[in-house]
Amino acid sequence: MLISDFARLGQVSVRMLRHYDAIGLLVPERVDPWNGYRSYAPEQLHALNRIVALKDLGFTLEQVAHLLDDVADAELRGMLRLRRAQLEDEARAVGTRLAAVESRLRMIEKEKQTMPDYVIKTVPAVRLVARRATVDPAAIGTFVGPTFDAIAREIGHVSGALATPIATYAETEEGMSIVVGYATNVEAQAGTEIVDLPQQSAVCGVHLGPMATIHESWQALHRWIVENGYTFDGPCRELYVRAESTDQADWVTELQQPIRQA
Repeated sequence: MLISDFARLGQVSVRMLRHYDAIGLLVPERVDPWNGYRSYAPEQLHALNRIVALKDLGFTLEQVAHLLDDVADAELRGMLRLRRAQLEDEARAVGTRLAAVESRLRMIEKEKQTMPDYVIKTVPAVRLVARRATVDPAAIGTFVGPTFDAIAREIGHVSGALATPIATYAETEEGMSIVVGYATNVEAQAGTEIVDLPQQSAVCGVHLGPMATIHESWQALHRWIVENGYTFDGPCRELYVRAESTDQADWVTELQQPIRQA
């Protein structure tokens, strides 16, 4: 094959193949003595794939030259799978950081906007069949959903038991103290307990959409509380008014922060 055809097959540039030839890493099977045209055998694609794979693993071309004939195919596949896993982890980490930056930008932009409408009302006492735990704030998302699911498996057979899902959150020195449960008169089942939430005066607002951005709504509500001369009076509550869709786009969550006069 001409160098251009071999480059297209191997998904590399002609310039790169010439460089590999110049340093003796991948020499063409034949060079025409009259016009200098390089020709490659299809069998050389195996060597080219190994070169590119080793480069992608972070080896220099000098190191690739030493490894090319010493690394078995199975070992190279294992190295590539490990590198793929590392890159996937890095991509997830970058995605998480990017989402955090975008969220912070939205919160800064919202500081200049008119505050949403909030209402101060008395939230009633509630009896929950629940589970509680103290978790790292970064792990809230991995705890709340599965915990609701676990409780639902225990009490879901009772009509209406799952109608009112509620979670409460309180920051502690050990982490985020969370109570997750359903407002119901059903008796506590295996792995659950009864948690009574008291009647309290609370500032309430609404968050529309996915849980990934709910902290933005909480920050705005908490800022309103401070600016209006109130202080926090217990764990905040989330009442999940609508939470059926898997993409959470149409979720409706009532935010309830118990307060008292400062």
